[in-house]
Amino acid sequence: MVRVRKEVKCDDEIHKRYTGKHVSVAILDTGIYLHPDVDSRIILFHDFVNHEKYPYDDSGHGTHVAGCLAGNGKSSKGIYRGIAPECNLIIGKVLDKKGSGSIENMLEGLSWILEKEKEYQIRILNISINFDRNISGEKIKSLTSMLQKISDRGILVVIAAGNNGPKIYSISPMGMGKDVLCVGCYDRDKNGKEEALCESYSGRGPGLFAIKKPDIVAPGTRIRSLGCPDSGKKKQERTVYTLRSGTSFATPVVAGAAALLLEKESHLTGREIKERICYSATDLKEPWNKQGWGMLNIKNLLNLRK
Repeated sequence: MVRVRKEVKCDDEIHKRYTGKHVSVAILDTGIYLHPDVDSRIILFHDFVNHEKYPYDDSGHGTHVAGCLAGNGKSSKGIYRGIAPECNLIIGKVLDKKGSGSIENMLEGLSWILEKEKEYQIRILNISINFDRNISGEKIKSLTSMLQKISDRGILVVIAAGNNGPKIYSISPMGMGKDVLCVGCYDRDKNGKEEALCESYSGRGPGLFAIKKPDIVAPGTRIRSLGCPDSGKKKQERTVYTLRSGTSFATPVVAGAAALLLEKESHLTGREIKERICYSATDLKEPWNKQGWGMLNIKNLLNLRK
């Protein structure tokens, strides 16, 4: 996360002023492990898959996402902290240990967000999940309709572009809506690595109805975030921190930036936050269907004036 914070212009000076404190962010994913970097700020958990009562994560994906967004770096003396290290978390488990899930579970999770929105003051929803285009048109319509209802409540919905690129029209169907913030991934710091960088497979637009997608990009390759001992993965996946790549992990970086902005200006609606994030981005001079408005720039975002 050190490299990520550098790439999106979230330096130590910003975290001295803004940490996402008192901002509630919901995540629908594989659940969450009670990791010391986040456990004190999990204020609500619901399991739509196995109907367990207490927080857990049998995959590790959701825990990693939560760390990118909200980890406070307690286990690393602050080194591997996320973008909004003091925000509150509302966690819905809608995916199983393999990272798979049904449309029905996702719809239940979205309905739950609407139900709990006022009580828990949910301002942002992070969905680092991709359903492919092979699902029926009716199911896609049900998902996009529910996402629009959430947006209409003033909640910012941040959704991964998916990892089905680089072909055009490979954006996740859930990221198509005009009000959701669809996040692709891109890494400016190549680190001399020969490995495939996330932009080589990040979902590409355009979206449906000629909507320009994705909306923005953030780093997504070899992101170091929270590990999950309960995931059953190989040994290196069970450490305190671990590495993962994909648009799933670029997405919570953007959601974390939104939490910082809401701490600064709590009156903003989801649509207004989306505009601020997009208009303050750094143009990477890449095609629109690859970069959207450009790279997330948190320094610009927090200083932006209308």
